[in-house]
Amino acid sequence: MSAERTTREVARVILLDPQDRILLLHGFEPADPAEQWWFTPGGGLEDGESRAEAALRELAEETGITRVELGPVLWQRYCAFPFDGRRWEQDEWYFLARTEQTATAMEGLTELERRSVTGARWWTSEELSAARETVYPTRLAELLRTLLDEGPPQAPVVLAPEIV
Repeated sequence: MSAERTTREVARVILLDPQDRILLLHGFEPADPAEQWWFTPGGGLEDGESRAEAALRELAEETGITRVELGPVLWQRYCAFPFDGRRWEQDEWYFLARTEQTATAMEGLTELERRSVTGARWWTSEELSAARETVYPTRLAELLRTLLDEGPPQAPVVLAPEIV
């Protein structure tokens, strides 16, 4: 078996409701449930899928939300982290999306997600800024505030790599 590392292509969604609240998922390390964090919906691309297609598919699978207006790519980042007994390296693109559909349903979770995702919550920018919990990407509160104040960037902003 090859030890070659490949970077996983990932599409994530910054989903905002009509009140400009952001939807985050609550997850944890399956081997250590005390290690918890909040994160944006999204995941890896499947064969032949575009990033936009993956963003919409992942959002539907993880949240049940399908009535979405997908906007531009806001941010891009490289991240690497240990999770579920392996090392993940990801090239993540964050899409802006808006919805009026705020009820969530998590019937489409993968087996790994069922073992590591406990729910979803809509956050105001103020709540996110005051949060003491771990949130990924780590600067999300600041990034969201800038997005709400200034609108989407002209071109995707490349965030600093996040290596855990």
